[in-house]
Parts: sequence; structure tokens; C-alpha cells
Amino acid sequence: MFTLGYCIVRLKRIILCIVRLYQHFAPDYIRNRCRFEPSCSEYMILAVSQYGAFKGTRKGIQRLKRCNPQGGGYDWP
Repeated sequence: MFTLGYCIVRLKRIILCIVRLYQHFAPDYIRNRCRFEPSCSEYMILAVSQYGAFKGTRKGIQRLKRCNPQGGGYDWP
């Protein structure tokens, strides 16, 4: 059967696939509004790759909450 480790790796791949689909199909006027470098979607990919599915997704969502007209600059996971 499936082990917990296998399920977590699959979840990580699914999250990364969803973010890449967003990057490919989202309209430019939405994707180009990010105030940070790297962009929020690229940050999510980096965070999930570095920290795993759960902690990386949490860090990515926190970053999305900070992405507003008053924020911005360089921010790495």
C-alpha cells in the first residue's frame, strides 16, 4: 500500500503542478501585479521545494497575504 512518505511526496508534486499551471494559464495582468521579487508563485515553488508540502504552502500563503501595494521588495523563502 501507500506509505505516509509517498503520500507527502505526491502532495508536494501536486502543489507544484498547480502553481505551474497558474503560472502558465493565469492572465498577465494578474501575474504581473506582484510587488515582490521573486514573484509570489515562484516563492511558493521555492518554499514547497525547500520546506515540503505543509510548511512550504503555509509560507507561500503568508507571502500572498503580504503582497499588497504597500509591500514589496526582495523576499526569499
